[in-house]
Amino acid sequence: MNIFNLLFTAFIFSFILFHSNALNVTHDSRSIIIDGNHRIILSGSIHYPRSTAQMWPDLIRKAKEGGLDAVETYVFWNAHEPARRLYDFSGNLDLIRFLKTIQDQGLYAILRIGPYTCAEWNYGGFPVWLHNMPGVSLRTKNDVFMNEMKNFTTLIVDMVKKEKLFASQGGNIILAQVENEYGNVMEPYGDEGKSYINWCAQMADSLDIGVPWIMCQQAAPPKPMLETCNGWYCDEYKPKDPNTPKLWTENWTGWFKSWGGADPFRTAEDLAYSVARFFQKGGTLQNYYMYHGGTNFGRTSGGPYITTTYDYNAPLDEYGNLNQPKWGHLKQLHDVLHSIEYILTNGNVKNEKLSNLVMATIYQTKEKSSCFLSNTNTKIDANVNFGGINYFVPAWSISILPDCREEAYNTAKVSSQTSLMVKKLNKAEDEPSSLKWMWRPELIESTSVQGRGDVSVNKIVDQKDMANDASDYLWYMTSIDVAKDDPMLNGTVTLCVNDTGHVLHAFFNGEYIGSQWSKYGNNNVTYVFERNIKPSPGKNLISLLSVTVGLKNYGPMFDLVGAGITSPIELVLNKNDVKDLSSNKWTYKVGLNGISNKFFDTDCASKSSSKWVSDPISVDRNFTWYKTTFKAPLGNKPVVVDLLGLGKGMAWVNGHSLGRYWPSYIADKQLCKTETCDYRGRYSDSKCVSKCGEPTQRWYHVPRSFLKDGENTLVLFEEFGGNPSGIQFQTVEIGSVCINTHEGKEVELSCQDRPISKIKFASFGSPQGVCGSFDKSESDSEVDALSILEKECLGKESCSFKITEDKFGRPSCEVKKLAVEAVCEDFTF
Repeated sequence: MNIFNLLFTAFIFSFILFHSNALNVTHDSRSIIIDGNHRIILSGSIHYPRSTAQMWPDLIRKAKEGGLDAVETYVFWNAHEPARRLYDFSGNLDLIRFLKTIQDQGLYAILRIGPYTCAEWNYGGFPVWLHNMPGVSLRTKNDVFMNEMKNFTTLIVDMVKKEKLFASQGGNIILAQVENEYGNVMEPYGDEGKSYINWCAQMADSLDIGVPWIMCQQAAPPKPMLETCNGWYCDEYKPKDPNTPKLWTENWTGWFKSWGGADPFRTAEDLAYSVARFFQKGGTLQNYYMYHGGTNFGRTSGGPYITTTYDYNAPLDEYGNLNQPKWGHLKQLHDVLHSIEYILTNGNVKNEKLSNLVMATIYQTKEKSSCFLSNTNTKIDANVNFGGINYFVPAWSISILPDCREEAYNTAKVSSQTSLMVKKLNKAEDEPSSLKWMWRPELIESTSVQGRGDVSVNKIVDQKDMANDASDYLWYMTSIDVAKDDPMLNGTVTLCVNDTGHVLHAFFNGEYIGSQWSKYGNNNVTYVFERNIKPSPGKNLISLLSVTVGLKNYGPMFDLVGAGITSPIELVLNKNDVKDLSSNKWTYKVGLNGISNKFFDTDCASKSSSKWVSDPISVDRNFTWYKTTFKAPLGNKPVVVDLLGLGKGMAWVNGHSLGRYWPSYIADKQLCKTETCDYRGRYSDSKCVSKCGEPTQRWYHVPRSFLKDGENTLVLFEEFGGNPSGIQFQTVEIGSVCINTHEGKEVELSCQDRPISKIKFASFGSPQGVCGSFDKSESDSEVDALSILEKECLGKESCSFKITEDKFGRPSCEVKKLAVEAVCEDFTF
């Protein structure tokens, strides 16, 4: 049979799998049972709105190649129902297209409807109009909320049923979720919370989808819901119901970033350890959160203060590249686990203690046995004898022996290549010098000077209530009348404003008097803005521009946490005489002129081109719009734009929002530690962080689907004041690839679609250092490993070889490792 017939047969098989007879999906205490086959499931989260529809096939293909059985996704209520009963399932929000793309690749799907998601998404996925409905209380026994939740959940289920996408209909969806992590926050809701979660179960069950429903982080959920675990480790987790399989819906592959925070990193060794340990201890389904994190385009990031990047140190990076060695190391693990799937789901289990912290777990059927050797010690490696054979099990690692004799995989022994990703200049033009900038001011006179707004009330209103999430920006304006003999004219007057952790810009009588924002780690705490002002006789105008940076997305009653300015707002005379302005007449205006008039839209921008000024360019000026045109970088590699030099604002390419930018926010230097990152021991979001003292985010993803042939337009709204002259577009691609692993391993060096142009380093023995900075040791083999690999690899996109003494010589040390760094060719177009 030729390769075409093999591929065609594979395609037909996957097609029949999901389009022939309905799949019967049930469970026992050890496995998900699909049409009578006892399965363990390896899954990965990919959120469709955090990537473009054009990226989906490639992302899902790479997930399948990485050894996954399923793709898990949330459904974001606020994205799909931005206004009550007005729905959007277009473009990146085309849920059905996403699910069918998964199906086309022959993968299962896990649909987490929620519709509360958390996910570091704005307001946890709830639409703010829901919060503003009369009589509503969210996530509790409340008829207004439950009616809306049922309406949206039913809408999603009916859409999916119509396309016959549930496994019970012959589709690929094997599990669905209602609610999300409610058990973490349930206690403050009391009896009403218990009633609500019971209602959730009954409502979901009544929708009759024919596959199991899950509730993550919900201990002993109402029947027939299945509980699941979320966290960095779930090996010790046991469902309250012994008949429920051990399900892990979120294995955190890293962590999210916050403005002012460091760059999180979770090692491939520790992530693999958590997965192997989970299946050693009877796991059934494990899902990576995230397998591809993607980008918080537009205003979708929550928090507050969650960055635009949602890379999450996932196996597929923000741009869709393989994050090596993590992707490859996990692929190898998945292959081994799949090879012993039948034994894991059908075999008898016993444990054997080999030493203090080394345990053997044996899964055995009548025909065969498979074993795990685990060393949970965080410092001490182990040499153990098991079944008459000696094994070396490094600290904090697990070896898998499919036949209980030969080690096929160890979580700490990484043989996958490391890929060093680099940014490369835009070869379509000479940036940044080729970019010609135009600018125009944001027209704030009608608000800051004249106090014109849309609504007036005699109180301070929460920004969520007034803005309804239509914009990050809300003006609060009031006036005070000062008599000619008022003591304020001769004393020291201080304006004091309470704000709930986001950004505040203040004006007095049209003059800008200052800005303030919360610092990293303090973004949920009210701060006080204080500035001295000089009142004049007569009417004086106070104009306050409040800016949100994503609404809170997690915690008990998170929906009630304030946003924007809060009472009191005071004038303090000579530090003791206080005048509270909270009950004054306050006028409100949502948004900014440039955003309302779509300065970022290429059609609108061209119609008002006469209002853009090209010479001279005004820099370091707040509330300023900038525009330029550029040529798309050549080739097909992911594109990023470097916004270093700007303050804070929003960016658009050809009218598509890239999200919020804030390169002036520097990551706290104190968050990083001096010691080397050690994979051994339990991971946390503060372990192995980096890039302290650097901009939290300077590079912003520009999907290729946003770009056009010929001229493209970049528009920026600069809120703080910055200089766009250094901005440039670059591509993200592999610069060099490395191998650093032990004798006996079959390894591959791959530049993917480019040839290997140089072997920069190669040595066998005990070479020192890491990828990008290897050094030889005195005990290394005298055989010229570099010349050997030059002959085998130069000019090829990839080369594979086994690490042996016969090939690379005998070193004079006990350690026998090969370290290689190969450079990938830099194409010139």
